[in-house]
Amino acid sequence: MFHLAQSLYDSWNAREEYSVLILGLDNAGKTTLLEEVKSSYIPNYKKLPPNRILPTMGQNVATIKVNKVYLKFWDVGGQDTLRELWDEYYETAHAIVFVIDSCDKDRLVECSNALTKIVTNDLVEGLPILMLANKQDLDSPDKMELVDIKEIFNPIAESLNARDSRVLPVSAITGNGVKEAIEWLQVRVSRNKVNRPPKYRKSKKRSK
Repeated sequence: MFHLAQSLYDSWNAREEYSVLILGLDNAGKTTLLEEVKSSYIPNYKKLPPNRILPTMGQNVATIKVNKVYLKFWDVGGQDTLRELWDEYYETAHAIVFVIDSCDKDRLVECSNALTKIVTNDLVEGLPILMLANKQDLDSPDKMELVDIKEIFNPIAESLNARDSRVLPVSAITGNGVKEAIEWLQVRVSRNKVNRPPKYRKSKKRSK
């Protein structure tokens, strides 16, 4: 009887955990975005200053709690030689964040091709995909407005069928738009848990 009660208690107190991939070309601001996310949701976290953030050669991982569920972020390197590794993460992912450098017009076609390759992968079928137009804080003559970026990426989003997708403006440096993006993700992965069930983690027992 005790074991049954303990099992019911553990199930009741288990918390949903969803894996979110942060992808995009190198220098799009993926790691800076993750630092801002950690700073916003992890108490007393001291984020790295931008000048100490180096290109990701493997992956950075962080877990935050949002509205009683956990989001586990995987920031994966975006250099051309590392993009072939992205496929290895799709099967266990629950959502994808694709970060775009709003001030890099020269690589927009490359960026579009990378995203197209993601959304046409069978393992990504059914996943919410959030496209973030980063570096909106910069006063650059090359900066693209959100409407310009949507013109490029909306046709790609149309191929997602019933999947949730959205393009949002953010600044990983100032934090503008980041919380709105995270809350959008949390709602979408929770809605999609029938198609892509979460992992469950036990809550830590409170000490007496």
